[in-house]
Amino acid sequence: MSTLTRIIDTVAATAPDIRAGLTGRRTYEAEENPSGEAQLAADLYADDLLSERLLALDGVATYASEERDDIDGNPDADGYHLACDPLDGSSNLKSNNTMGTILGVYDAPLPASGHDLVAAAYVLFGPITTMIVAEGDSVTEYVIEDGDKRAVREDITLPPEPVTYGFGGRVPEWTPAFTEFAREIEQELKLRYGGAMIGDVNQVLTYGGIFAYPGLQSRPEGKLRLQFEGNPIAYIVEAAGGRSSDGTGSLLSVEATGLHQRVPVHVGNSRLIDRLEAALAD
Repeated sequence: MSTLTRIIDTVAATAPDIRAGLTGRRTYEAEENPSGEAQLAADLYADDLLSERLLALDGVATYASEERDDIDGNPDADGYHLACDPLDGSSNLKSNNTMGTILGVYDAPLPASGHDLVAAAYVLFGPITTMIVAEGDSVTEYVIEDGDKRAVREDITLPPEPVTYGFGGRVPEWTPAFTEFAREIEQELKLRYGGAMIGDVNQVLTYGGIFAYPGLQSRPEGKLRLQFEGNPIAYIVEAAGGRSSDGTGSLLSVEATGLHQRVPVHVGNSRLIDRLEAALAD
């Protein structure tokens, strides 16, 4: 069994434990994560489980997450370097809405370029637990039952006719160019926005469309983290035949300057991302 397979299988096997551990962990901790966001007990619980189990695998050199300041493991060792958002959308826990786990597997020490990714995945805690895995140009959806994964869709590509959109950030904080683009899109597509990026991206992957958390007037760098969210999701969407963009080009080409670096994130059907970039360039 390859190291990549063991990494993905370990995340799948951990998913039921994370999901089962959400009950009773809705309270916020006293400390914030390195990005200045409040941490739920569930964030730390998921992070500890994943760190312990993934670092125990031969062929894994380091583990980093948005819940911890530093990289764990040995950056100089041979092996893969893992970037994880242990519980994406954890603010949804209080209202019992969608959330999940994001993983990027890099073949270079972090922070790394998106082009150094060799695989990416996300687990989605919806009515059922599913897992999307991209390796190379292949994207597969699995159902996770009792820690085992079973393929239910293979060679996933974005549907050619887009249906949904979801845009994050407070509308008054959108730039004029993005606002104008959004007004056009809302006349064409159905709004699907749930407050957890992977839930919204999964809508796009299933039905076609566009997701964006753009740069804001008060925060031009956006909200989402390049290493833990932007790159892995971009890798998955591009592997499924779509496009990603920071507003000017592929997220995978954004220079990595810091472990907790933020970036505007736009992913979806290629022609919609083309339109977005043209609108932002005007």
